[in-house]
Amino acid sequence: MEKIEIKYFSDKIDRIKSTPGGDWIDLRAAEDVELKKGDFRLIKLGVAMKLPEGYEAHVVPRSSTFKNFGILQTNSCGIIDESYCGDGDQWMMPVLAVRDTVIHVNDRICQFRIMKHQPPVEFCVVDRLEGADRGGFGSTGVN
Repeated sequence: MEKIEIKYFSDKIDRIKSTPGGDWIDLRAAEDVELKKGDFRLIKLGVAMKLPEGYEAHVVPRSSTFKNFGILQTNSCGIIDESYCGDGDQWMMPVLAVRDTVIHVNDRICQFRIMKHQPPVEFCVVDRLEGADRGGFGSTGVN
């Protein structure tokens, strides 16, 4: 089991815990945030971590984030590598509000998972791919 050092910037958020059998771990807003439609904000998540060498964290919204708060994560998926591990390297979520909204301290707004870095790959140019042709982009489930 990998050990991850974590620093909390706030005592107002619940401590992070992994769910047995779960792949994603919830992160919480570490500050009260009021946004008007069209506002951009980096929302503090109240934690910094020292990830194991060779790993990165993928940070994405929870499935209910848009419904509950009307915000979109502006970088679609945040990638935090193991070099972002200094004492002041607090994790944040960049968001754009699509409606007026209020987010409170300790609201679960995003989630993350730890993944190994991509292994080295080599690209080999070919004239033809031998896999089954599925019909191109957007072709499944059109019936």
